[in-house]
Amino acid sequence: MSQLVLAIVVPCYDEEEVLPATHRRIDGLLKQLIDAGEISARSRVWYVDDGSRDRTWATIREAGEAPGSRVCGIKLSRNCGHQAALMAGLMTATGDVLVSIDADLQDDLGAIPRMLKEYRAGCDIVYGVRGSRDSDAFLKRVTAEGYYAFLRKLGVEVVFNHADYRLMSRRAVEALRAFPETNVYLRGLVHRLGFRTAQVDYPRTERLAGTSKYPMRKMLALAWDGVTSFSTVPLRAITALGMVVSLASLGLGFWALWVRLFSDQRIPGWASTVVPLFFLSGVQLLSLGVMGEYLAKIFMETKRRPMYIIEQVTRALDDETLGR
Repeated sequence: MSQLVLAIVVPCYDEEEVLPATHRRIDGLLKQLIDAGEISARSRVWYVDDGSRDRTWATIREAGEAPGSRVCGIKLSRNCGHQAALMAGLMTATGDVLVSIDADLQDDLGAIPRMLKEYRAGCDIVYGVRGSRDSDAFLKRVTAEGYYAFLRKLGVEVVFNHADYRLMSRRAVEALRAFPETNVYLRGLVHRLGFRTAQVDYPRTERLAGTSKYPMRKMLALAWDGVTSFSTVPLRAITALGMVVSLASLGLGFWALWVRLFSDQRIPGWASTVVPLFFLSGVQLLSLGVMGEYLAKIFMETKRRPMYIIEQVTRALDDETLGR
């Protein structure tokens, strides 16, 4: 029986500061697993440069040219975003099992041997789940956990406290290839593949070096993609809100008629006109915005534009011997 070929996929964007330390730790793990006979010596780490503006690609090239290197590099033609870069790595990397992890290594590498154990037990997908988020700021921890709970309320199937640290078998990766979406939210998409799954808990640690490349703006954009890519609840909520506002307006009309016919009281002028007007205008703009977001996704999907374009791929010297 041939040994398992492992590929570790690492999307990178302006990670020049952290990449050398990240590579030392990943390469050390690969060597440890190879020496223990857990994986094949043909196992590789695949770094995906997502249009970085610093020396990230140069660092990847230098690591790949070192003697005995296990480094393969994928350079995208421009910055396409974390999810697209991750997809590029998964669709390009070779091996029997693929593990995706962020370059900052806040996700514990020590979980990979346990993931491999679950794979050997028959699981095609193994989720890395953050059992502890003590290293995160209070606001980030609360908003992240609240977001997962919110997605579940909307009917989106996700694994609580799981980001993009996961193991996927070759069969699962090839099944993922069949999804033609342009707007990709892998945390929800992988869950739809089915197959047998398992979870591995680990503590989330501090970033090794550098600063986070996922500011609040990008996190909110990813969160919104998660909602609009897998749930129609916002559209249905607009319908429900429209019914509520219509009933309230109808009730207000009956009240105004009753006051006019059966009471000497004067109907309030400014408040009864301006407040409902502003309220209804706000509801209409919000509704149009939500519907516009869904229409924008349809617009982008119908264009069938590629999610990413690979400019260059570098492989370890004997990588041509690897099969899919």
